[in-house]
Amino acid sequence: MAATNLTPVSSYLAKPTPLPLNQPHTHISLSSKVLPKSSFPHKPCFSHYPTSSHTHKTPLSASSKNPLSDLFPSKKQCPEDHSLDFDDDDKPREECGVVGIFGDSEASRLCYLALHALQHRGQEGAGIVAVKDDVLQSVTGMGLVSEVFNESKLDRLPGDLAIGHVRYSTAGSSMLKNVQPFVAGYRFGSVGVAHNGNLVNYRSLRAKLEENGSIFNTSSDTEVVLHLIAISKERPFVMRIVDACEKLEGAYSMVFLTEDKLVAVRDPFGFRPLVMGRRSNGAVVFASETCALDLIEATYEREVFPGEVLVVEKSGIHSLCLMPHRQPKQCIFEHIYFALPNSVVFGRSVYESRHRFGEILATESPVDCDVVIAVPDSGVVAALGYAAKAGVPFQQGLIRSHYVGRTFIEPSQKIRDFGVKLKLSPVRAVLEGKRVVVVDDSIVRGTTSSKIVRLLKEAGAKEVHMRIASPPIIGSCYYGVDTPSSEELISNRMSVEEIREFIGSDSLAFLPLDRLKKLLSNDSPNYCYACFSGKYPVEPRELKVKRVGDFVNDGINGSLDSIDGGWVQAKPKTELEVSGA
Repeated sequence: MAATNLTPVSSYLAKPTPLPLNQPHTHISLSSKVLPKSSFPHKPCFSHYPTSSHTHKTPLSASSKNPLSDLFPSKKQCPEDHSLDFDDDDKPREECGVVGIFGDSEASRLCYLALHALQHRGQEGAGIVAVKDDVLQSVTGMGLVSEVFNESKLDRLPGDLAIGHVRYSTAGSSMLKNVQPFVAGYRFGSVGVAHNGNLVNYRSLRAKLEENGSIFNTSSDTEVVLHLIAISKERPFVMRIVDACEKLEGAYSMVFLTEDKLVAVRDPFGFRPLVMGRRSNGAVVFASETCALDLIEATYEREVFPGEVLVVEKSGIHSLCLMPHRQPKQCIFEHIYFALPNSVVFGRSVYESRHRFGEILATESPVDCDVVIAVPDSGVVAALGYAAKAGVPFQQGLIRSHYVGRTFIEPSQKIRDFGVKLKLSPVRAVLEGKRVVVVDDSIVRGTTSSKIVRLLKEAGAKEVHMRIASPPIIGSCYYGVDTPSSEELISNRMSVEEIREFIGSDSLAFLPLDRLKKLLSNDSPNYCYACFSGKYPVEPRELKVKRVGDFVNDGINGSLDSIDGGWVQAKPKTELEVSGA
């Protein structure tokens, strides 16, 4: 479709620029049909997204030659990658990463590579669903992407349409049946879905569905979405997705797959990221981060807008306005910790954001020191920013082992701080007799920070000054991030001085929230700061809210109320502040 024939909405969506954030989102509807049971005042609207080339941000030199076959030599296992964070139980954790590809003959292999790039978002399980001859084929498994897939398994996933998922779970045990993408059949065909986020009204939705006869196979809130699609009376299929999403509250960036369509959806607040790109052969790619696009040589085009449904089929790409445009509430922790530094998230370079965080720390909380070091790997970029601003050399005072798997065997004799010592090794030549500034991305429970301070002082550091490239975390997240309950968060229980005493550092300073907002400038209102302020943009409407992860007892053999550790206590409704601050 030529650009001159685009509707006003289509013309706007054809540009890789964000929607206006402080203006009403007007739509031109091609259908007079109003969705029944809709709680939103606007009608949905379809607009065609042309398949012709556009002016792209951060263009890549994509080769027309497909090199993927060279990466999968026959009779060889896929490369291993056990790169994990040094202490998995004292960091906030993202739930998962998603990818979707339409129009490439090696879609499943591209998914495999893209999931490798997103492995930092989840290491507990991985899966890919592909379509061939109108049949959805699925391969899922526990473990890292390289452990789940090999050449023979990828051979079972032919076709030019595929979606993939990597997941992270904490509460209870990990179960294969909870590994996405999920595939379900209903009377008009089959559908697959991969979901990043968390639904705050999961329990009430599941209870209503079960009362009407639905049977659940998993303990994942994503399965609720499939049930809502199956029982919807809307036509065509994409309107079933709209109908289902209107009932959801919370965070969701999802990719759906049918026999001939790829659909990407983002919740109205845009909590979790989702970007769109295109390969040189015209294949369309959706992914949680731009680093996945870079790896498979796809050119970044734009974000999936909050509240938008993008439908990709042979006739082109269509945009559906799911609901009225709201003030976005994008997760600020994507820039602080979750995303890779080489990604562009919410239109901003993650590397540049973290570098500026470090510079602000050096300006706001200076200290006389001899060397600046980072807690690898999440604190490195902020430490570089701190060192540059302070005029102090940055050095590697802690070396991270890349050969520690997800689990390790402790010796029978208990060794203090064994887990941290196994993953981090201090460099005595850098530390001995020095006044050291240590930069980390966050403090959650404080247990790891105290071990690191002790490790550095045992290695000869004269002084240890902790600098944290985020404000204090005082609230639990309900939107797809695994954070402990508020009672477990050390910043919710102690003052900065009390935390300093607890971890044993000579000084401690956090990134001031007001300086963070000032850095974000006009974009500041578009971010969610609930973990720093306790003010939630979407109110948890249930007494308890599903915590990220699985349950030991998933409700099949007992009451959901009996599950310990699977739910976190929500604040009483009277205490919840639902303002967008």
